[in-house]
Amino acid sequence: MSMHIPFEAHYAALPDRFHARMAPTPVAAPALIAVNHRLARELGLDPEVLESAEGVAMLAGNAVAEGSSPLAQAYAGHQFGGFNPQLGDGRAILLGELRHADGHLRDIQLKGSGPTPFSRRGDGRAALGPVLREYILSEAMHALGVPTTRALAAVTTGERVLREQPMPGAVFTRVASSHLRVGTFQFFAARGDLEAVEQLVAFARARHDPGAETALDLLKGVIARQARLIAQWMGLGFIHGVMNTDNMTISGETIDYGPCAFMEAYHPETVYSSIDQFGRYAYGKQPEIAVWNLAQLATAMLPLIDPDKDRAIDVATEAVQGFADLYQAAWAEVFRAKLGLISDKPGDAALAHDLLGHMAGAGVDFTLAFRGLAEGVDVVRALYPEPERFDGWAEGWRARLAEDAGPAETLSARLKAANPAYIPRNHRVEEAIQAGLTGDFAPFHALNTVLQQPFADQPEHAAYQAPARPEEAVRETFCGT
Repeated sequence: MSMHIPFEAHYAALPDRFHARMAPTPVAAPALIAVNHRLARELGLDPEVLESAEGVAMLAGNAVAEGSSPLAQAYAGHQFGGFNPQLGDGRAILLGELRHADGHLRDIQLKGSGPTPFSRRGDGRAALGPVLREYILSEAMHALGVPTTRALAAVTTGERVLREQPMPGAVFTRVASSHLRVGTFQFFAARGDLEAVEQLVAFARARHDPGAETALDLLKGVIARQARLIAQWMGLGFIHGVMNTDNMTISGETIDYGPCAFMEAYHPETVYSSIDQFGRYAYGKQPEIAVWNLAQLATAMLPLIDPDKDRAIDVATEAVQGFADLYQAAWAEVFRAKLGLISDKPGDAALAHDLLGHMAGAGVDFTLAFRGLAEGVDVVRALYPEPERFDGWAEGWRARLAEDAGPAETLSARLKAANPAYIPRNHRVEEAIQAGLTGDFAPFHALNTVLQQPFADQPEHAAYQAPARPEEAVRETFCGT
């Protein structure tokens, strides 16, 4: 008898052209790596049941829980600027939706669960390395306060998958507010299926913007959410690495942790992704790529914005162009906090940009520099090869802080609350992955434990704060497909 989970089936209730109904493909010998106990409880699930043989079988795709309506979702997308009219879940199965403790629905999806009609000759499987990466990165982002998909569980499959070389297989259980993407709308718009686009708009409004009355309201909501999200990425030195339209959510959550990375030495042109050969998705280009992606969403929704095409274009263009002001306001808020500023003054953005300019020229570690402000300017000054370059900025910063007069202890607390001590440094993630490939998951669990308190002083884990030594440096990250 299969276990029962109280899934809801809202996406499954959409017409057949939105998805392909199918169960996951069983694996040879599933074994548990991790279950996220706290998230499981928030979803009304018993972690111990998920860790049982019956639970692991479901998490691996070997059993379908009662109440599940498994399916693969259809979507399209622009990938590095080129449009592919049919992508879809080529290695993922949506099991259904659960009601989170906050009252909102969450999608429960298996990644690496076998081939689907959207696999495009792929095997539908996931290698262990990308599964460990997504678990670490998505849970770290959540702890950092960034909207993101979540990790509920990871299991090994007892099978090998062939990539550049044979690798251990795994299945990842992803939790998301929804898996609606810009590319979901593009899929139907490219087919001239206006009825389906209308249904998607209605579904997205109910799920993410219950106060939105029109397609334009929905578009504006997506734009606002993405402006806040990208500003948060920028405040952490996060580089998504593959900002295709199929990797931009309607919910405003970060999704798909493939060739992503956190910068160490700050420079706006930093790229880690092995497939981003021309720097399209470099750190500093992420805001403009967000605008490009949002323009594709607006294009897909044009007939629903206004029946007069010219009027629809004008109104949608105005909405998308509004991203700039929303983003700049969100960016300024993020960086004011990172500088410990309380009030909002005209020169604050310039003060932040000046610091970033100095850091870029000196190769200063992004995370250490901002966290170091909480310890005193001498700590940051020591990060500079030519410390005197920092001195003039520090003098201006002190003068600006004096305008928000308050005790030094409060300033330090504000700075620590806005600037993490711990991020998923690329060499630490790689260390966890390489150990996992040998069957040793201790570094994976240790890293996850540290990253759950990124803003706390953890002197016993101080080594996790350090940037990579030259021989440890990770200069390229890879797509997990």
